[in-house]
Amino acid sequence: MKITAYKNILLAFIGACGWFVASSQKQPDSLLQYLVISAKNNPTVQQKFYEYQAALQKVPQVGALPDPELNVGVFIQPMELVDGRQNADIKLMQMFPWFGTLKSAKDEMSLMAKAKFESFRDAKLQVFFDVKKSWYELQKVQQDIRISEKNLDILHTIERLTLVKFKAAPAGGNSSPASGTSNPAGSSQSSSANPQGMQTMGGNSGGQSGASSAQSPSAMQSSSMGSSSGGSGLADLYRIQIEIGELENNIELLKTQRNTIEARFNAYLNRPSASPVQLPDQLIPDSLGLSLLAVTDSMLSHNPMLGMLQYEQQSLDARQKMVTKMGYPMMGLGLNYSVISKSAMSTSSMNGKDMIMPMATVTLPIYRNKYNAMKIEAELLKSANKENYQATANSLQTNYYEAVQLFKDGQRRVKLYDSQSDLAGKTLDIMLKGLSTSVVPLTDILRVRQQLLDYEFKKIEAVVDYNTAISWLQRLMASSPIQEN
Repeated sequence: MKITAYKNILLAFIGACGWFVASSQKQPDSLLQYLVISAKNNPTVQQKFYEYQAALQKVPQVGALPDPELNVGVFIQPMELVDGRQNADIKLMQMFPWFGTLKSAKDEMSLMAKAKFESFRDAKLQVFFDVKKSWYELQKVQQDIRISEKNLDILHTIERLTLVKFKAAPAGGNSSPASGTSNPAGSSQSSSANPQGMQTMGGNSGGQSGASSAQSPSAMQSSSMGSSSGGSGLADLYRIQIEIGELENNIELLKTQRNTIEARFNAYLNRPSASPVQLPDQLIPDSLGLSLLAVTDSMLSHNPMLGMLQYEQQSLDARQKMVTKMGYPMMGLGLNYSVISKSAMSTSSMNGKDMIMPMATVTLPIYRNKYNAMKIEAELLKSANKENYQATANSLQTNYYEAVQLFKDGQRRVKLYDSQSDLAGKTLDIMLKGLSTSVVPLTDILRVRQQLLDYEFKKIEAVVDYNTAISWLQRLMASSPIQEN
């Protein structure tokens, strides 16, 4: 019995684990997962990484000694010597650069490899920023589609209410004009029911016939919508259908735009263009997590472009040392081995003995023009690198202030349009309730609905700008969302 119970518990545990794994696999991909994929698969990042790996292979190349030279000469007919006959001559020579030349060359290539690594880091950070920017653009388009579809439902609701009023207009249109001409008091009552009409005239006598002619234009418009001929109602219906057609066209345009952004997003991840991109349901503002002053300090100390230029400057210093030492003589050590056979005509004790001769050689760098030109070249490259560093630092400062402006502007607009859209939504709800009783003109409802739509669009755009500014600042300060390789 216990074994059976244990088996049931084990099977239940395995089933629960399988359900958990299956449900976790159905969860939408997060931005962090997409960033990891882009770091592994993006072609530009991989190109920079391979360039860094190739630069590392240059270090052992320049740090090695020149290849030794081996000369072998064989006499077709042995040469007669005093002490024998020379059959062959073998020479081996190894050249040595001036002391420290190879070390300076290795330092130069090592620093250049570090500069390549900083270029690889910069490319990866740029891809991260591009992925984030496209991600937020996709969220913006998705939210725009959602808002447009919601407003399309509102327009269909207004269309149904207008259609109901249009169908009921003939019955109301036969009685309202008669009552308005025969009973002035009734006219004053109908105008007092409109808060935009006769409420401001409460101090006047209710039986005066001139009260009906003193109505405001909006009150007259609402009265004509509720009790005039059916032509106005039909025009309102056509106007709403025009708005619906334009909104449906805008939704289709947004869907096409979403496909384009998805293709660009997948290109950063090196995936097929039609690969689906999972997005969260809500667009939430991000958080920078530190002060703007800390951003500028980190930007100047950790930005990979500045780091790359610093390593290039150090490599040029090492090249200048190497060029100076290349102007000194190179020394060579070698060995000459002569193969000698015995001669019948020689009686010397050295007859038939091979000869070994150590050798030394020194180069004479007397043509100084090329060495002087190499020194001047290194100095000019160092000066150019300094100017490039300053230009890059100035560009980073400019980008920093632009990102801060976008950050503060987006933060301010998020608060503004959040409040404005809330007020416009409440206003539209009140006006929709008054549409069926002809208290509110249809043109005012459409105007407020358009304001609400604009505020919601602008709020989404403000959140996207705010999040993009945060990503931009993180890009400038070289803050990587994943652990760097």
